Amino acid sequence: MTVQIAAPRKAETARPEDERLGLAANLAYGMQHILTMYGGIVAVPLIVGQAAGLTPADIGLLITASLFAGGVATILQTLGLPFFGCQLPLVQGVSFAGVATMIAISGNGGIQAIFGAVIASSFLGLLITPVFSRITRFFPPLVAGIVITTIGLTLMPVAGSWAMGGDRNAADYGSPANILLAGVTLVIVLLLSKVGNAAISRLSILLALVIGTAIAYATGMTDFSQVSQGPVFALPQIFHFGYPTFGIAAIISMFIVILVTLVETSADIFAVGEIVETKVDSRRLGDGLRADMLSSMLAPVIGSFTQSAFAQNVGLVAVTGVKSRYVVATGGLILVALGLFPVMGRVVAAIPSPVLGGAGIVLFGTVAASGIRTLSRVDYANNMNLIIVATSIGFGTIPIVLPSFYDQFPAWVETIFHSGISSSALMAIVLNLLFNHFTAGNSDQPSVFGAAAERTIRYTDIAQLRDGDYFVDGRLYDAEGNEVPLIRAAHH
Repeated sequence: MTVQIAAPRKAETARPEDERLGLAANLAYGMQHILTMYGGIVAVPLIVGQAAGLTPADIGLLITASLFAGGVATILQTLGLPFFGCQLPLVQGVSFAGVATMIAISGNGGIQAIFGAVIASSFLGLLITPVFSRITRFFPPLVAGIVITTIGLTLMPVAGSWAMGGDRNAADYGSPANILLAGVTLVIVLLLSKVGNAAISRLSILLALVIGTAIAYATGMTDFSQVSQGPVFALPQIFHFGYPTFGIAAIISMFIVILVTLVETSADIFAVGEIVETKVDSRRLGDGLRADMLSSMLAPVIGSFTQSAFAQNVGLVAVTGVKSRYVVATGGLILVALGLFPVMGRVVAAIPSPVLGGAGIVLFGTVAASGIRTLSRVDYANNMNLIIVATSIGFGTIPIVLPSFYDQFPAWVETIFHSGISSSALMAIVLNLLFNHFTAGNSDQPSVFGAAAERTIRYTDIAQLRDGDYFVDGRLYDAEGNEVPLIRAAHH
């Protein structure tokens, strides 16, 4: 009788994002995430509140509510519930995509109309997420790389504006002192990244922000006098600004913003999945989009707006190499604390914009570099992929270099294409479908752009050549005239 012994089952490989680093590391890296996105998350309620004519005290409540809502949304996205949350290291916060639309709505119906439009449009977005969650096959590395690259390029003007001082109306905006402070912070990031100690290198952004702020304080470029002004603890207030009102035109306007947000959030989920090197399928994408829409639908209850993933924190994951979602969940807890303790928010708010700008140059540049790395794995031989990349990135950079390009178009066109991220994403998806999925009518010989990239030679091949080798009619001969056989790679 033959006895068969079953082979031991191979242990399931843990996902990189499930790594547990411990409380101290979670707090340090989590705080680094919050400092990176803090300026962005408070900017939207500040701008919208001022446009809606709110008092400084009410604007302060908007900011606190946005911090609290962002924290809850981040925890939902990273830890997840059944059908909600992609369980990836994504920081959530108030989306920039709807600023112009919300300002326009406030002119007609006030802050209550904004909240009503956000609630209704987010509910509609929640209903259509199954459609978006089934587009994963239309996001190959070609499309993902284009979008990731454009995300980085889109964020660079933000870093530049921070480096100049942040407030365009300030007297010292663009002053040499501001730009020098940003440059010093950038140098500190680079020097700390070069240090042999892995922990210091990973915390280079956080340490640079602390050191940069200390330098700014010593030179009189920031102060903490506002920290002691205001309450230490405050709970979020339900419908503090009154009950939301629902207008059809406002809801339609915000629904267009929601569509843009879904496109951008999909891009961020794929981007961070690429960086973390983990699988993102249609189910996971759908869970992430549903968490986005649920958070956006509930945020107005406490006085906040649409929630979306922050692209700059995707860059931070790439810079530090810290892939754990528990780090970002800890960051979400810190955001909740900032929302409950306004005094902590005032401490973080004392970080000067130029310091954020210096760190932002590295962060946002890293996002673009990650996209370029993804595009390097794309096959450009005998196809139209090169022209798809060129057209999509070019289309996406138009609103970056010329923000007024769509000013004369209808509002819905401007809303969609004013974002370089959504512009490049839509163009990449359409062109990828046109040339790589609906192949009928494609030429066997690609355009001059594709042909130009088809013939390449590797440096390893050159290294194998010897003195006296020569080519005749596509054949390689050695110095004695003997033909050297060539291995011709097949096109895939």
